Amino acid sequence: MPQTKLLLSLKDTGLKNTSYKSIGIHARNNTLGPFSIDIKSKERIAILGPSGAGKSTLLQIMSGLHDHLGSIEFLSKPIRQMSFQELSYKRAFLPQQHETAFNLSSELIISLGRVARDHDPELIKIIKESAKAARVEHLLNRSYQTLSGGEKSRVHLARIFAQLWDQSNGILLIDEPLAALDPGLQIELLLAILKFCQGRSLTLVAILHDIQQAIEHFERLILIKEGKIIADLPAHPAPHRELEMLYGMKFERFTRPGRKDLLIPSDLRCSYTN
Repeated sequence: MPQTKLLLSLKDTGLKNTSYKSIGIHARNNTLGPFSIDIKSKERIAILGPSGAGKSTLLQIMSGLHDHLGSIEFLSKPIRQMSFQELSYKRAFLPQQHETAFNLSSELIISLGRVARDHDPELIKIIKESAKAARVEHLLNRSYQTLSGGEKSRVHLARIFAQLWDQSNGILLIDEPLAALDPGLQIELLLAILKFCQGRSLTLVAILHDIQQAIEHFERLILIKEGKIIADLPAHPAPHRELEMLYGMKFERFTRPGRKDLLIPSDLRCSYTN
């Protein structure tokens, strides 16, 4: 088998200890890392951890959008030396919060994914296809400000689809892409994201809260707690002991022939069986 190509490499990367005071508000020291991570082409990686662990900051550092210590190389080049346009062709980032300051149409929001291109003859077609992939083709003419939280999330998902629509061997970084969606649509869009990446040989790194979705659909888990990576390991077999340490709760693991392991919090299982 051919060796998988190294795509993104973080070496001794993290944030300095920082403290600040603003309008009488005192913030705790904010520390992340240092850590070293190698991400290979076509990998599917889920980042898991409790709220406030540093997951979103880690993803921002991976994207090159956050100041950091250490070094990051993307496609064998220091990420600090890459221009906005160069990064935009190969790296798409979807943050958890994505409000806009102007009352734009959904179609225009999606088109912003192509803004780095000087010449884009397929723009209209790509906008429509990206909207279809994210299940928002019926919202193209709607004002963004009139959309629900879940609809806004899907429009921005279409935006990053449009950004990498005609690219390969890039990376998609997504912060809780399934938040504010009903359970049925969560699965539908997760499968759409996986299909999008697989069809273009893209690497996917996603922050998730649903442990079972991470185990079912991703091949590698990065577990982060209090600004430290406590484990970086395969998603299967389900690492229930490491997840117990991460979340401070007990899990029961159930093996299923031909399927990924099922993890259920012990307290939740008791409530079902009583």
